Amino acid sequence: MAENSTRKLVVEICNAKNLMPKDGQGTASAYAIVDFDGQRRRTKTKFRDLNPVWDEKLEFLVHDTESMATEILEICLYNDKKTGKRSTFLGKIKLAGSGFVKAGEESLVYYPLEKRSVFSQIRGEIGVKVFYVDEEAAAPAPAEAAAEIEEEKPQENPKPEEDNKEEKPKEEAPREEEKPNPPPAESSDPQDAAAAASTPHTTPPPPEAENPLIAQKEEPPKEVAKVDKAETGKSSTELVINDLELRPLSGNHARISYDLVDRMPFLYVRVVKAKLANKEQACPVHAKLVIGTHNIKTRTRIDKDWDQVFAFDKDGLNSSSLEVSVCSEEEKKEEEKEGSPSSASSLVENCLGTVSFDLQEVPKRVPPDSPLAPQWYSLESDTAAGNDVMVAVWVGTQADEAFQEAWQSDSGGLIPETRAKVYLSPKLWYLRLTVIQTQDLQLGSESEAKVRSPELYVKAQLGAQLFKTRRTQVGSAWNEDLVFVAAEPFEPFLVVTVEDVSNGRSVGHAKIHVASIERRTDDKVELKSRWFNLVGGENKPYAGRVHVKVCLEGGYHVLDEAAHVTSDVQASAKQLAKAPVGLLEVGIRGASNLLPVKTKDGTRGTTDAYVVAKYGPKWIRTRTILDRFSPRWNEQYTWDVYDPCTVLTIGVFDNGRYKRDEVGKSGKDVRIGKIRVRLSTLDTNRVYLNSYALAVLLPNGAKKMGEIELAIRFSCSSWLSVIQAYGTPMLPRMHYIRPMGPAQQDILRHTAMSIVTARLARSEPPLGQEVVQFMLDSDTHVWSLRRSKANWFRVVGCLSHLATLARWLDGIRTWAQPPTTVLVHVLLVVIVLCPHLVLPTLFMYAFMILALRFRSRRRVSLNVDPRLSCVDAVGPDELDEEFDGLPTTRSPDTIRIRYDRLRALGGRAQTLLGDVAAQGERLEALFNWRDPRATGIFVVFCLFASLLFYVVPFRVFVLGSGFYYIRHPRFRDDMPSVPVNFFRRLPSLSDQIM
Repeated sequence: MAENSTRKLVVEICNAKNLMPKDGQGTASAYAIVDFDGQRRRTKTKFRDLNPVWDEKLEFLVHDTESMATEILEICLYNDKKTGKRSTFLGKIKLAGSGFVKAGEESLVYYPLEKRSVFSQIRGEIGVKVFYVDEEAAAPAPAEAAAEIEEEKPQENPKPEEDNKEEKPKEEAPREEEKPNPPPAESSDPQDAAAAASTPHTTPPPPEAENPLIAQKEEPPKEVAKVDKAETGKSSTELVINDLELRPLSGNHARISYDLVDRMPFLYVRVVKAKLANKEQACPVHAKLVIGTHNIKTRTRIDKDWDQVFAFDKDGLNSSSLEVSVCSEEEKKEEEKEGSPSSASSLVENCLGTVSFDLQEVPKRVPPDSPLAPQWYSLESDTAAGNDVMVAVWVGTQADEAFQEAWQSDSGGLIPETRAKVYLSPKLWYLRLTVIQTQDLQLGSESEAKVRSPELYVKAQLGAQLFKTRRTQVGSAWNEDLVFVAAEPFEPFLVVTVEDVSNGRSVGHAKIHVASIERRTDDKVELKSRWFNLVGGENKPYAGRVHVKVCLEGGYHVLDEAAHVTSDVQASAKQLAKAPVGLLEVGIRGASNLLPVKTKDGTRGTTDAYVVAKYGPKWIRTRTILDRFSPRWNEQYTWDVYDPCTVLTIGVFDNGRYKRDEVGKSGKDVRIGKIRVRLSTLDTNRVYLNSYALAVLLPNGAKKMGEIELAIRFSCSSWLSVIQAYGTPMLPRMHYIRPMGPAQQDILRHTAMSIVTARLARSEPPLGQEVVQFMLDSDTHVWSLRRSKANWFRVVGCLSHLATLARWLDGIRTWAQPPTTVLVHVLLVVIVLCPHLVLPTLFMYAFMILALRFRSRRRVSLNVDPRLSCVDAVGPDELDEEFDGLPTTRSPDTIRIRYDRLRALGGRAQTLLGDVAAQGERLEALFNWRDPRATGIFVVFCLFASLLFYVVPFRVFVLGSGFYYIRHPRFRDDMPSVPVNFFRRLPSLSDQIM
């Protein structure tokens, strides 16, 4: 943004709905107070209206555009009382600055009103639009604005109450339900502000005045923070260029910079340029660096200006000296030989001098020290004297700012496919197309149309996505929704085509420009329907028209991951963005004992490993460490956390893309292993430094590929915000008020996965398709007997607790342990005589058990469990079936064997479902008189039971039933009881199935 431009934040207060009546007469006279960046504005008062409509725009000056994303916009609603008493609080909302959008992208969003304290009685919601405008302004304009603000500063001593009686009902604001000791920046007391704004020489504006300015007190700490931020230089400016840049919550930036990893020493050599004595010579020149077995060249330049940085892993150096040489390349023509058609030329390298450095005397530099200034060094040469080279040599770490762009010895130099990169998933939207009807279709002659009575359907296509409506007769309406996944930048057009089923031809099509489609954040904004003309072909410019509604749904979160490992639940619309509740820091330290994945030079195995981590829309990729089985990356990354019940996914791969074959085609990356960490299982502000086993599932079984060492820390600035997140819905509001079906969600999820995979594969360097699919678990929907067994054992594990309880009750009733049974008799008597102690006793018992288990809880975050995954409980053929794609590529005999096995499994499941259905049908038969004798017996039993329970107290019945159930085995029969025999004899519908 230019220096002479200013940014204004525009807050449009549209309306409020269903407010709490606070005036004692069943209504409320509401007005809004808006605070932002030390400025305050007030709307008009809408008298006696629980659904007020303001439609007022309030403007605020943004003092620091870089810190706008960290500011908070607070809107408070009050009931304006004219009786002279203080106003009452109606609710408030707080919006983070990171959710503000540019002018033209805003939309009406309804926010539920929040309480200010536990005892506040609040209800309703408020609809607002928030956007910012960058305007060109003259140089003195900010100074004049500042002067006006200075003039409107509040006085230290406001007027006495007697002199301000008429002003209080108009501008007074609530003091009840205020927070204790509120900070100056979030002061929500309009009474003090209004009283301070009034001066002895001016009368206050009437309440009908439009958007009056309410002055606030100065905030010296805030100004100091702005000065400090302005002095941080360009590095802080770069952090706010991208709206998706993740910001740390705490201000301690030193703590999050490489404190979870080890410092790796690197020798940095910066070769800037050379100065030659013979200035008339204009030949290409390059510099050469020699350290032991390392022999590296810079780019060849004619202007002798390179400015390249080289980073050598100090632990891998096998020499104590560094030599920097400058060489020129001269073209030398060879003499013509007899019989040769022409003379040949070759490049001859001429050394212009060398300078040596002793690595023991190289200085060390640790950020935030300033970069080391390069110096001129004279080149020693016997043939060419007077040549100089500008070089800087220092010892630093991977935290050095020059490391990312430097030539790196452990990752193959300047190979793009081996560099560390950060990727962002494309922003995804749901595009909803509602097809209503068609009109004035040109189907040919009228007689032909009547004879054929054609059926029509509408086909819509966005990129590679294609959906169709159902078939209907001409003149009928569809009123059917077609939902697509759209990714920014959008596809240019959404093509809507009307097809004639009878002849298989297209009646016509219409193109809808996707960038111009309306965006909405909820279902409260009614979409406007539009008519589009259909184009038939070159000879048919008008073929009718189609009536549709189309919009981009910003209130949904587009699922692009498997539901059980999701890492992002934010809505697509930026206006619905929430403030982060914590910060996730991951230190990728290294790996150990990796197995060889490929062969090098056909003689020995090797592994070129790198790590990919994904959380939310941010993907990170470490540099590739070449030819090491125990690589050390020591890279640290951060993510903002918006929901603690999300999952971090980390995968390790072997890089096969940096090498190309003879045709020039790159290979594919090979998976080494993957781990997942659920953030809700981590303690806050604690570092988890652990090694995790890397296992990969292959067609011949699971194989351990090595271990990865990670350091993970989940920190939060407020415990209250994390606890509140557990009570909020997992997904945005639109998923619950207008949900999509499971089948539709599954289709859209896999479509979103395909879009993310294609977009990341087009990055430079690309993130391979096999990598993205492995990280997103795109194959979870494919049939797998191993996963079916794992899910069955999970169900059995959950039901095992009920089985344990049943065995314990059976031991009580059979008197396996007489003392325990006697105690149960006593407990039964206490429960019957004192039923009010049942719930307190149960909850106290649960509290004591959980408190005792706290000390024995797991202190290591869980990883992928091979035993739970049942990788050892299946055979090779079952694993081969899991890796078989769709359609299958196996032989018919193999398919026949698998089909027979699936039929046997389905037969057992079929029998189980029939037994479960039979129990419910027996109960229905008892009330439907299917067996007249059984139902008659039950009717007589119900009559006598009603008379018995009328006479016998309920406590006596419970006590007698309990004693009868746990009676001694001497008084018990081994045969089933009468009620069980009676129920088993009831008829079911099994005998009616063919």
